Amino acid sequence: MIIRSKAPLRLGLAGGGTDVSPYSDLYGGLVLNATINLYAYCTIEETDDGFVRIISDDFGSDEKIPLEPFIKPDGPSKLVKGVFNRIVKDFRIPIKPFKVTIFSDAPVGSGLGASSTMVVCIVKAFVEWYNLPLGDYEISRLAYEVERKDLNLQGGKQDQYAAAFGGFNYMEFLQNDLVIVNPLKIKRWIVDELEASMLLYFTGSSRSSANIIQEQQKNVSEGDGGAIEATHQLKQGAIDMKWALLKGDMKSFAKILGASWENKKKMASAINNSAIQSAMDVALAAGAISGKVSGAGGGGFIMFMVEPTKKKKVVKALEELDGYVMPFEFTDGGVHGWKIYD
Repeated sequence: MIIRSKAPLRLGLAGGGTDVSPYSDLYGGLVLNATINLYAYCTIEETDDGFVRIISDDFGSDEKIPLEPFIKPDGPSKLVKGVFNRIVKDFRIPIKPFKVTIFSDAPVGSGLGASSTMVVCIVKAFVEWYNLPLGDYEISRLAYEVERKDLNLQGGKQDQYAAAFGGFNYMEFLQNDLVIVNPLKIKRWIVDELEASMLLYFTGSSRSSANIIQEQQKNVSEGDGGAIEATHQLKQGAIDMKWALLKGDMKSFAKILGASWENKKKMASAINNSAIQSAMDVALAAGAISGKVSGAGGGGFIMFMVEPTKKKKVVKALEELDGYVMPFEFTDGGVHGWKIYD
């Protein structure tokens, strides 16, 4: 039997960073995000050789490990190992040898939530394989705990829930890791206008978000007034952008996106850099209205808002830099999985 799953990556439109502890525990976080037609993929194939084989095409790794109830979660395949260990522990499933292959449409460190989306995708594959009774909230929570607690990887909470639920979501992050996902019903013409008005540009460099997030957490823990006030403003931006989106007010949407970028830069020193600033300057000079990095910052993808009739001009200007423009569309569906019987 073969089990496959896929989960969509997301754009962090507003409020990103307010989903990270301790801010979300102290003040509560709000995030507006939306999934796009770039995906993480996982395939599990049952075998009979007594081993676990893990292939990660993103890292170019191929690892074969003796099948045990616990596998040390290290190396480029640690996400698979972490999920396997947790599923075996929590559900006491009978372990069987298998081969798993994972890959993503976007590079790790892209700012699209690729790592967390991959964890959700892997969890969903095991849910399908073993018919586990987990819904979207349970899959999101389990993926979050595997990544943030079991593997001690730095980050927030929005990515797992975005990948599981899909679509446009307005999320609330409260104490004790409580998350409330509010799906937004956006009219088709508004989605079309947003796609027409938005450019997604890859800076040409990925980054590790861990150091940026650690500095952000440190600033909040130590009571850095400037960083905390900037994060408050990011949260307000999520509220304001939600209403602008629901009404189809692209001018306000673009203004809030730009203001969110200015506030985001105040959260940690490494969020902006010369490559990002160069892309910002070139796009704005060519006619873009505003821009913001998706994710923690430091690299990855930048979202630009552009008046649609000027889009071609902005694309041409950005193509002179080292990165590239990524075509995309917004998507409704969240993670899903299926089985193929021999």
